[in-house]
Amino acid sequence: MTKPAAPKRHLPTSPFKAPVTLPPKQFAVGDQVTHDMYGLGRVIGVEEGIAAVVDFGSAQERILSPYSKMTKL
Repeated sequence: MTKPAAPKRHLPTSPFKAPVTLPPKQFAVGDQVTHDMYGLGRVIGVEEGIAAVVDFGSAQERILSPYSKMTKL
């Protein structure tokens, strides 16, 4: 099974609320972040809208957008 290419459309007559779309996360060089798998780190490079390069102390990782497992501290 695969995910559909486009999100489902919300009908105006639906009794359910429309899903809330959050703005994409933005990171800048120098931001301190935490990642669910790698832990605490600092952003050392940004590829706008594509990825962020983060130094986690023991390793440097390129984290791809939409950064679902990474949050800014």
